[in-house]
Amino acid sequence: MYLGLDLGTSELKALLLADDHRIVGVARCALTVSRPQPLWSEQAPSQWWDALESVMQQLRAEHADALSAVRSIGLSGQMHGAVLLDDKDEVLRPAILWNDGRSAAQCEQLLRAVPRLGEITGNLAMPGFTAPKLLWVRAHEPELFARTRRVLLPKDWLRLKLGGEAVSDMSDASGTLWLDVGRRDWSDDMLAATGLARAQMPRLVEGSEVSSTLKPELAVRWGMRRGVRIAGGAGDNAASAVGMGLVAPGEGFVSLGTSGVIFVSGAAFAPNPAQAVHAFCHALPGRWHQMSVMLSAASAVSWAARTFGFADEASLLAAAATLSSDARQRAPLFLPYLSGERSPHNNPQAQGALFGFTHAHAPEDIAYAVAEGVSLGLRDGLDTLERPSGDLSLVGGGARSMWWAQLLADILEVPLALGEGGEAGGALGAARLGWLADGGAVDEVCRRPALKQGFEPRSEQAAGHEARHGRFRALYLALKPCFQ
Repeated sequence: MYLGLDLGTSELKALLLADDHRIVGVARCALTVSRPQPLWSEQAPSQWWDALESVMQQLRAEHADALSAVRSIGLSGQMHGAVLLDDKDEVLRPAILWNDGRSAAQCEQLLRAVPRLGEITGNLAMPGFTAPKLLWVRAHEPELFARTRRVLLPKDWLRLKLGGEAVSDMSDASGTLWLDVGRRDWSDDMLAATGLARAQMPRLVEGSEVSSTLKPELAVRWGMRRGVRIAGGAGDNAASAVGMGLVAPGEGFVSLGTSGVIFVSGAAFAPNPAQAVHAFCHALPGRWHQMSVMLSAASAVSWAARTFGFADEASLLAAAATLSSDARQRAPLFLPYLSGERSPHNNPQAQGALFGFTHAHAPEDIAYAVAEGVSLGLRDGLDTLERPSGDLSLVGGGARSMWWAQLLADILEVPLALGEGGEAGGALGAARLGWLADGGAVDEVCRRPALKQGFEPRSEQAAGHEARHGRFRALYLALKPCFQ
């Protein structure tokens, strides 16, 4: 039995995986984000630990026997967040999250300091990454920066609490701008440009390696055996790929989570920072991947549901599905840049917009515009990547809507595959990485789930979506000078 822990932005999820690939149990605990100033996005790490205690107690209450049989734990987590610790490993300030946009000036500072940044890290300097956040703290909170003895990513802070060791894995570390992604090692040049050194970084392991063991007192508290291994784990997207068995070159997925992601596996480091493409290490040794990321996907649907009076996200999507093809062409356009945007615009100042209202429009028109706008933003990201070798798997909370899945296949013009357990995402991949750390073989552990439903792009819809996509792109370009 294996336990996967996935620290997302909106929830922490725990998943129990049996040796025959059955998902035995799942527990969730919601999380909240603080936005104390424009462009800021933060969470208190203590909230993550409280959520972890909650899901572990849920599993103990509902699946005590399975939990007691767990041999290994895998970790998955939201990437890029900065957890600053002092010399006693106490948290110094709220964690600055992946969708925080305050450090644009520090990105320019980094590029001036290290002109080879894109070549070393495989990425552009963007405010979402970890290194610019530390430069911001250095400039605006110098007393805290001076007290910082360790910087950890969110899931790695949980690992420190679970096992007492400061460790990160290659895939998550790729999102810091401190990793030499081709060499899979910390870059002294990038660390020096941020005023940091290797001593302040965690030890690096591959995602399928053992990183530490569960503390005995936690094992007793949660009804687990002693000596449970903790795998290196992965950033959320690489973990999701492992969970869907997407580890061979050309295989990939679309994620409809808080953020939106298109991910394609590769056998080599292939940076393309000019197109705002992310080139990261995969969660397995000797493998890499490319990725486009938009900052607001399912979170934009959640915002619209709250703002426009829908009961929940499912109600919004159900209303959107009622529109006829003709009505879709007359619907407003929605720019989904509620937290700025990463791929392909690299613009933290980008803002959301609803354009084209008339008296004739009703709530279902707005609902459609929002779901379509997220899909068109993902299409922009796909156009920066090489086309996948086959279908793209579908994962994330938004994958619960069959209507949205079909719309997305139509707009991307790529077949989508929803596998059994696809909603499990990073938690399933984390559990599989725990399995690999326990001696499992990649071919056995990382197999693709059974197909639940496929979505073929409908050629008769292509012309309408192409026209709407052209207007969507033109609207961004027209509004770009107005964003502040």
